Amino acid sequence: MNKLLFATGRDAGAVIARLTLGLIIFPHGAQKVFGWFNGPGFEKEMHFFTTQLHLPWLVGLMVIITEFAGSLCLLAGLAARCWALATIALFTGIILLEHLQFGFFMNWFGNQKGEGFEYHLLVIGLALIVLLKGAGSLSADRLIMPAAGRK
Repeated sequence: MNKLLFATGRDAGAVIARLTLGLIIFPHGAQKVFGWFNGPGFEKEMHFFTTQLHLPWLVGLMVIITEFAGSLCLLAGLAARCWALATIALFTGIILLEHLQFGFFMNWFGNQKGEGFEYHLLVIGLALIVLLKGAGSLSADRLIMPAAGRK
């Protein structure tokens, strides 16, 4: 099981995908946890999830954990495959619950009601690379997995 979760090679593409994914997701998690970057903070975000989106409290909490702790773990390369899978699940849910109705394209020119899902597909694509390739070099996963178990 450890080999499945932590084994990784020296793939530079995996490192780039993992770091990009972590850097993209971190500010969103920090908005939700601390209110940084003009975010609502934990209480307001949980209120939004439960009252506006009608998500169960636990689902809202998992969203916040995935975006905040998951992004930090992705940046460190710690359990990268697990967090990549959680990110794929999260962004699939975001597409289905919020963005599919607005079509593919983001609202670049302010001429539609909401935002499309093209950005979310990019995040899913990056997460798929990490899920399939692992964290790559320069990662905690590479330090955790003994040399014999590396790909």
